[in-house]
Amino acid sequence: MKFIIFFLGISTFCFPQKFSFIYETKYKLNSEKPDDINSDYMILDLKNNTSIFRESQDKRSDSIKLNHGNGRYNMGVENQFYVKKNLAQKRIEKVITYLGTDYLLPIEEILNWNITSEQKLIGKYRSQKAETNYGGRTWIAWFTTELPFSDGPYIFNGLPGLIVSIQDSNNDYSFNLIEVKKGGNIFDARTKTVKIDWKKYETLAKSYFNDPYDVNSKIRMGKTVTFTNPNGVTMDISIKSKEMQNSILQDNNPIELNHKINYK
Repeated sequence: MKFIIFFLGISTFCFPQKFSFIYETKYKLNSEKPDDINSDYMILDLKNNTSIFRESQDKRSDSIKLNHGNGRYNMGVENQFYVKKNLAQKRIEKVITYLGTDYLLPIEEILNWNITSEQKLIGKYRSQKAETNYGGRTWIAWFTTELPFSDGPYIFNGLPGLIVSIQDSNNDYSFNLIEVKKGGNIFDARTKTVKIDWKKYETLAKSYFNDPYDVNSKIRMGKTVTFTNPNGVTMDISIKSKEMQNSILQDNNPIELNHKINYK
């Protein structure tokens, strides 16, 4: 194991490298509907000792923002998967985008990995099993030294090889590597951020829940707020707000269970 870690250090810290790792991500946001599974492709862009993990739509939005000054972002505060890592400095940060502002949330929970002797072939990579706890969940990971990068999807990192597969013990969240691209472009459109902690994160989430369409600030600016559905029919904004609040309440299974927000 010492030899593997030494080799990893040489590979990742001495030679400039750019890679994009595409993961198929599946997750269950409603604990009462276990068959309702969300699926998305998420991308880990890695250059030397820094990486950005984000949804494919977020990467497209970042590209548009850099080139045209504007991008399309998801509504809400919870269930955002945008993570920046500095592997050399062991710094992990989530980026939460809300009402046009990017908030930086440091992840200070330490990943203590238990590497087992169990191995298996995942795709074409000989992989080894490891376990850790994060966010109130137990996680089972498979990493490969054939991709000598101490990184992985979402906040996960610190193993002597890339994480090719990881899921929690309840099988609510899973990340599985499906493609590796060498080269490419790593870019960061969310550099002007406001630093927050988990308490402020909860405040932002509750603010969104109480006014999901930001009606109050628009009214204070003297704007008239209406909602028009795809058929061109104007609807009462208060009804749409109530519908959104019900949707938020149903998404009761966040990835960080220990930071689950009680909206009531």
